[in-house]
Amino acid sequence: MSDPKQTVIDFLATFSRGDVDGVIGAMAADATWWVSGSLEGMSGTYDRASLGPLLEGARAMYKEGALRITPTAMTVEGNRVAVEAEGFATMTNGRVYHPRYHMLFEVKHGKIRSVREYMDTLHAWETFFKP
Repeated sequence: MSDPKQTVIDFLATFSRGDVDGVIGAMAADATWWVSGSLEGMSGTYDRASLGPLLEGARAMYKEGALRITPTAMTVEGNRVAVEAEGFATMTNGRVYHPRYHMLFEVKHGKIRSVREYMDTLHAWETFFKP
């Protein structure tokens, strides 16, 4: 049986390399990724088909081609992994994206089944969308 914590650690490492195909491949066929808030173009629920283009669009805005996500704390209960994390990316527009996250992952059979991402949507708006 796979270790849910290690699955999430590996998933975040793949994400941090900007490997969108790897991220999608690590998710279950019916996986969802939900982002908190009401930030148009970012918040909402994504399936695998809609997540790929979102990640590709964001990746194009990162100077290094990736948003690094570094876990600072993890708690595991069964197949659920709660992660506190910090992100970091320098944007092509010169801004710095340095979000703080709480993410709740559900892992099933070694695949990510769901992600619930809680983040500072004001910081995201100021970094990605503010004129």
